[in-house]
Amino acid sequence: MKAKENSYPVGSLMHHITEVIAQRRKFENVYESLTRMILGDPKQIKKVNVNGRYTFDFQVLRQKGRHLVGMFDELNSFVSYVKDAAEGGSSREMAFVLIGEPGNGKTFFVDYVSKLYRDFIALPENMRFTFTFNNLDKLGGYGQIKTIESQTFEDPLILAMNLFGSKEKSTEFLTKLGADKKQIAGFYKNFRPLGACSDYILDQIKEHYNNDIDKVLENISIVPIPISESRGTLTGKYAAKDKITSSAVDLLGEESITRLLHISDTNNPYRFDLRRGALARVAGGGIHFADEIFKNKKDLVQVYLGVIQNRTIDVEGFKWPLDTLIIATSNNDEFARFIEEKEEAPIVDRCRISYMAHNTNYLLQEQLTDYALGSLEKTTFTGAKLHIDPNLNQALSTTTILTRMPPSDKLSPLEMMKLSAGEVAGEKSLKTLCEVIDQLNTEPDITKRFGQKGIGHRNLGRCIQILLESSETQEGRCMYAGDVFRALEKVILDYVHEPDNRIKYLNDLKLGKTLYRKDVMTTIFNAYMDEPDAIEKDVLNYVNMIIGLDAKNLGSDKIWTYRDPQTRKLVPLKIDESFIDSVESRMGLKTKEQKMSYRTTISKIYGQKMMQDTRYNFMDNNDLVKAVTDVRLKSDVAGAGSLVGALSNRTNEENQKLFNRMLDTMKNKLGYCETCALKTIEYFCTQDDVS
Repeated sequence: MKAKENSYPVGSLMHHITEVIAQRRKFENVYESLTRMILGDPKQIKKVNVNGRYTFDFQVLRQKGRHLVGMFDELNSFVSYVKDAAEGGSSREMAFVLIGEPGNGKTFFVDYVSKLYRDFIALPENMRFTFTFNNLDKLGGYGQIKTIESQTFEDPLILAMNLFGSKEKSTEFLTKLGADKKQIAGFYKNFRPLGACSDYILDQIKEHYNNDIDKVLENISIVPIPISESRGTLTGKYAAKDKITSSAVDLLGEESITRLLHISDTNNPYRFDLRRGALARVAGGGIHFADEIFKNKKDLVQVYLGVIQNRTIDVEGFKWPLDTLIIATSNNDEFARFIEEKEEAPIVDRCRISYMAHNTNYLLQEQLTDYALGSLEKTTFTGAKLHIDPNLNQALSTTTILTRMPPSDKLSPLEMMKLSAGEVAGEKSLKTLCEVIDQLNTEPDITKRFGQKGIGHRNLGRCIQILLESSETQEGRCMYAGDVFRALEKVILDYVHEPDNRIKYLNDLKLGKTLYRKDVMTTIFNAYMDEPDAIEKDVLNYVNMIIGLDAKNLGSDKIWTYRDPQTRKLVPLKIDESFIDSVESRMGLKTKEQKMSYRTTISKIYGQKMMQDTRYNFMDNNDLVKAVTDVRLKSDVAGAGSLVGALSNRTNEENQKLFNRMLDTMKNKLGYCETCALKTIEYFCTQDDVS
């Protein structure tokens, strides 16, 4: 029969055990806690398509605010590793190591998971507890030390299972407190010996009270484990230091002179101050983050090998068991150098390695670019409000993603980028992208695999810094998107040291400029039509027209009535075959067969996309958008020669009125300020980057 909630004093070992038995408190290892945190709610697990393959996405790791973006493969590897360790698999004896280029989110990954874990354990129902030994002055031999807390934050259930020295007596004790056989079996799955000092002190207390367990327990208190990022308790970080200042003491602790002044028995393991090291502070179900683990000198790497393999802190023959998840990071160069030193191979054998790629989805990259831009309102040096060009984020995001697209015979960088974002790339399919990724991921050289090279988050941040400090930005009080490319070029020239990479990135920069010009064309057309979604409507009109051409209910007046998938209302549409032909001619489709083939492709895309998302608008089809824009601009302003001519030559009143109207639309409807609106119109009127 289970004990009542208040049958034992709060803070006593018996009270804690009855709370665990009643499932009001938890006894689980770090892997079980993490598994419950991530997988506890099945509704928070979604199935998503990434690069043509289905994988799982864990919404717990996508919470509001500054959260993890992308990293689908890496997160699946991590969750699988943690779950396997929770189920007693081989992962329990391994560390999880993220390897990749600088600036691709490795450290942020670990810091974010650690923050979530701290928040999770801070919940009342998930709190972790440890124990203290009290009234040590009565024992003698401890000087002024009256209370000692478990140095490795051992769980009270671990103390209970080691209290009597035999499993039979400990089982009997737990049974009296209300635990059934199934619960006791579950407790013993996480059994481990007490740490050296806890075991030594417990024996002293038992000896002092002649093994009277009731009196022994009166000198033991149960307290919560402190959760502190700054003190490194529950989650802690050890960053690799230089060869001189680093030492095993930083991880394991050392003999304390202060304690030796109080402790009479020099054989007492408590003379070692384990909290001086980083590992003991996370030993009670915590996370230890070894940043740039392979930069450490050899003796520290050997310490890590022992800790990972044996899960104990070992100091001069004394042992303290750990319940710790060890996550490490390393950049590609350091890891490659470490592998070359073959005598260090055993630690690699004890690691679950995940090669972290850069984000390759430009739609997700827009969130990361927002992180780099910052959440606070920006101002100039003089304190004036700084405007951000509406095209800035996309210009930065698409260009940085293009640098991460590896060379391929089957796909161009633009096609690869579109497919990675789940968008249309002409006639190329996701199957082709899968084949390219599979082929690249067989490369022994990690840096040649998909997404492993490119401009990272730090260089993206540097680009924004260069943009902010420029006189054009400060004087114009606007971060104009067209200036992004000069800033990126400076970053590539100053911070990319490999000649081949530099040449590739500069070519990608040119492609990024052509994409920016297409965005500018869309903006100008929308401004000319005095409607924010003008180009989108015309693109959808083209799509609906080619579908309507084959409709059975199409009359001689060429008016086709269809049901809008968003509003579900019937909409009449006049099919303009000359407009259809003009758009297709702009895309280089000359023969009837070419046009029919393209129309069939568009119809298929329409059928597939609309079933998944009724808001799909074909704006990801760059060639189609550009063709529709060109046709509309040429036809609508034919009387003025061209829109470029009308905006460039404002000597007559009509052209000036057009310019003023478009400028007003850009400022009031499209999110531009005076500076970026004028610069965007000026850029449209030049012939730079015309493809």
